[in-house]
Amino acid sequence: MKITGAVLEEIGAARPYAESAPLRVQELELDPPGPEEVRIRIRAAGLCHSDLSVVDGNRVRPVPMLLGHEASGIVEEVGSAVTDLAPGQQVSTVFLPRCGECANCRTDGKLPCTPGTAANNAGHLVGDHIRLHRGDEDVLHHLGVSGFATHAVLHRTSVVPVGDDVPADIAAVLGCAVLTGGGAVINAGDPAEGDDVIVVGLGGVGMAALITAVSLGRGKVIGVDANRDKLDRATELGADAVHTPEEAEDAEVRAPVVIEAAGHPKAFETAVRLTGVGGTTVTVGLPSPDARSSIAPLTLTAEARTIIGSYLGSAVPARDIPVYEGLWRDGRLPVGELISGHIGLADINAALDTLADGRAVRQVILFDETAPTG
Repeated sequence: MKITGAVLEEIGAARPYAESAPLRVQELELDPPGPEEVRIRIRAAGLCHSDLSVVDGNRVRPVPMLLGHEASGIVEEVGSAVTDLAPGQQVSTVFLPRCGECANCRTDGKLPCTPGTAANNAGHLVGDHIRLHRGDEDVLHHLGVSGFATHAVLHRTSVVPVGDDVPADIAAVLGCAVLTGGGAVINAGDPAEGDDVIVVGLGGVGMAALITAVSLGRGKVIGVDANRDKLDRATELGADAVHTPEEAEDAEVRAPVVIEAAGHPKAFETAVRLTGVGGTTVTVGLPSPDARSSIAPLTLTAEARTIIGSYLGSAVPARDIPVYEGLWRDGRLPVGELISGHIGLADINAALDTLADGRAVRQVILFDETAPTG
């Protein structure tokens, strides 16, 4: 079938992206789903820093590639081996498919699926399939999703069903920002009753970590970011205190659980310094592969501290997304407040500039008749 999507042609385009237009909206051909795949009509797709990292070259992927990994949609067709989904259901997409059988999948979310990771790195769907084409040329899949398009074919393990009452933009954000940031708190940080939580870096993932920590109600929640507007927003979302990195260090603010969600080596160093004696630093941001940080290793031993890496919030999506969906439905997790704006697919390059300038938490592309929340 014919679809419309935003394809990255080459990495490292000059800014402003609104002028260089690294993502080209164009018509493509989409194959029918294979036996273990589904086709969805996409209703909403979030623009995440991981998308920007492919565009600017910090996360190198093969091209041409149809970007986008945080989306929601309606199932239109299922493969012959898919028995637990039906046309008409709403789903959230997730950017790490899980086979459920490899050694990594048996770590309860701690490690990413081995075949899922291999497929993502190659730009293929699980099973080594490519379902996107442009004439005789294959167009690669982004993290098994390729959500910046009107439709997508995905492996069954790349989608999780959500209720029809969940607005499309919220359903999209559940699958990446909330799953990653919330999981960094609940799965990796696991604060005890009374434990304060500091979140360093208040983009989409960091702000999701912050509202998740607030929803737990176990201790004070403190937001740290260099952007004053984001600090103000964190206060509105329930943070007990907010600081710039310099203010936090000067005031010797400390917590037993610190989440680093900026994906920058300086932010990681700040997060380590803000971690209290016996505490845990959880790094969930994705810096450039050549980024390096400097810390004092003596403190790890002398202060019995721990540093944990958390990919996708150490999540098992089929288990965790329903938890966040339930918190949202109960009014305890204001996911809609993470969405800073709605755009059309044609606006995507200008939206990359907004994201790169730190002027947005989460911009969401809306397709067809989809109505925004709030």
